[in-house]
Amino acid sequence: MDKLALSGFLLAVLAVAGGFMLEGGTLSTLLHFPAFVIVFGGTIGAVMLQTPFAQFRLGLSMLPWVFKQNGLNVQATTERIVEWGTAARVNGFLSLESVALEESDTFLHRGLNLLVDGVEAQSIQATLDAELSLEQERLLRGARIYDAMGGYSPTIGIIGAVLGLIQALSHISDPDLLGLGIATAFVATIYGVGFANLLFIPVGNKLKNLIQQQSLYRELIIEGLVSIAQGQNPRLIEHKLAAYWQG
Repeated sequence: MDKLALSGFLLAVLAVAGGFMLEGGTLSTLLHFPAFVIVFGGTIGAVMLQTPFAQFRLGLSMLPWVFKQNGLNVQATTERIVEWGTAARVNGFLSLESVALEESDTFLHRGLNLLVDGVEAQSIQATLDAELSLEQERLLRGARIYDAMGGYSPTIGIIGAVLGLIQALSHISDPDLLGLGIATAFVATIYGVGFANLLFIPVGNKLKNLIQQQSLYRELIIEGLVSIAQGQNPRLIEHKLAAYWQG
């Protein structure tokens, strides 16, 4: 669990709710189910309309990443690549066949298989670079659904507020009901802006940051495997790859 992400989300929500209460407001005023349905449902529906199903499903499946710890151990992978480089220099590429079969990371698995098969360094570089680029773009398309949600949510909130005002004005002859209706109407605007700035946009940015980290990690793998294919000294490989996790 990424405690920083969870703490940040809770802090943002508590700061807004706490500030409202310090001004004399009550939390029950902000709880309005029809406004929630209008804003959240309208936002999701608009994004579904513009997004292919596979991309929308991918984006939703990536949501748990926001609160998960980054499982990329760059330093440990560097040490493993150096060990493989040493083994390949002494015993040849075929000595890595058992390592390739047991590797659970699919990207490393494919790269090691190319190495074991004796593919030239330039071809390994081109193949893995293409795979990295395509996977990065695929994941970014999934993350962009939250950018879209962040764009639609405030506007849907305004629509909800207008609908609420229309309903409130039906009680124009009763000042008490009119005032309550107007206050309730603006809850939709709060939901729209709040969802956008406290949830959708931060989630989208966090996912893009995680994708960038994953891409950098895979660039390290490519650099290491290509260096092994070129027969470079393991110490030199270690020195080159250290820049990825020491910087």
